[in-house]
Amino acid sequence: MRAIGYTANLPLDDPQSLIAREVPRPLLEPHDLLVDVKAVSVNPVDVKQRARAAAHGFRVLGYDAAGVVVETGSAVTLFEKGDQVYYAGALDRPGSNAQLQAVDERIVGRKPASLSFADAAALPLTTLTAYEALFDTLRLDPSSEGTLLIVGAAGGVGSIMIQLAKVKAPGVRIIGTASRPETVAWVTELGADAVVDHRGDLAENVLAVAPEGVDWIFTAASDKPGAVAAYVKISKPFGQIVAIDDPHHLDVVSLKGKALSWHWEFMFARSRHHSADMIAQHRILNEVAELLDEGRVRSTVTQRFSPIDPAQLREAHRIVESGRAIGKVVVFDA
Repeated sequence: MRAIGYTANLPLDDPQSLIAREVPRPLLEPHDLLVDVKAVSVNPVDVKQRARAAAHGFRVLGYDAAGVVVETGSAVTLFEKGDQVYYAGALDRPGSNAQLQAVDERIVGRKPASLSFADAAALPLTTLTAYEALFDTLRLDPSSEGTLLIVGAAGGVGSIMIQLAKVKAPGVRIIGTASRPETVAWVTELGADAVVDHRGDLAENVLAVAPEGVDWIFTAASDKPGAVAAYVKISKPFGQIVAIDDPHHLDVVSLKGKALSWHWEFMFARSRHHSADMIAQHRILNEVAELLDEGRVRSTVTQRFSPIDPAQLREAHRIVESGRAIGKVVVFDA
């Protein structure tokens, strides 16, 4: 079968940065599904790995995918051949940028019936990240009241997090950060109650719309200069912060004065360590599929490329690598 990946860490203007090769058809483990991949999306993790991770010969990238089950492993109970699915994959297995992919059924959800493969492929990784952060870590629920700050709200995670919080924790006020007219418009359209500029003095900008501070912060930008100091300043005592990025240094001692809690969200943790509750991701994706089919949540795709080939994937990588993507970028086969 054909797969797309890389053999060396090269810039995108080099045609060899992503190439197609013939590779062996995946062998299935007992809980695996073999999926005919119809659409994928590109996430920051794809860009980071292409730029820095060792290829070990030839590395197939891709996490988000939507497709059709064509074969099942001996222990599969959740799906059958012909089922349409969507999922975010695992770090330690070949990626979704291939004709066929083997993926554990316990991290796979049924594709929303109302969405195309392309629109569905935009969602799994960011949905799982947002859901785990909001409801597993911060434990927000329909009775929750307070203010949530989403730093970088126009990105893939922020775009679905706004919607999930609105639906499942309607008493929470959402402040999103965005810095361009088009991103401000997008975040507002998705349901943010207020939007502030994350350029300049973030603390001053947030406190202008939330003078008493915020209860919860979600961030993908804790590595920015002054970010943690700003989070401490705008947090209420006993507030909670959830981060998904990789800061080189983190001043956790500065959190003590307000008894703040710092959490990490990493949606690959369950699949990477085969945690006892790995099937939770199957349930999350199915729950969100219902919300999508009910029209209470919408896909976050904003740009689509076709077909799934090295050239179109390079264009998608280019947009994500720029740091200016709004929502999600998808590559699909017609």
